[in-house]
Amino acid sequence: MDVNWELVGLAAAILTSMGFVPQIVKGFRTKRMDDVSSEMLLVLMLGMLLWFLYGMHLQDRIIVGANLFGVFSLLLTFVLKRRYSK
Repeated sequence: MDVNWELVGLAAAILTSMGFVPQIVKGFRTKRMDDVSSEMLLVLMLGMLLWFLYGMHLQDRIIVGANLFGVFSLLLTFVLKRRYSK
């Protein structure tokens, strides 16, 4: 069985990049983000920034795109956290 690893990487990138979309939607709907950890958001954002830089080094569009989208999602989540937390 021949596996197209680029498609596997693309599927993984899409799934992991979309991980915070439900949290963002929930934050917009409920106007509550008290249960989201700021520290977790910052650590994950740092990790994604490093993955982004690694992808740039490798010139891998899948790694770059996935982590760029992830960083922006985390930034939006952090903004919602700051705005809606008490």
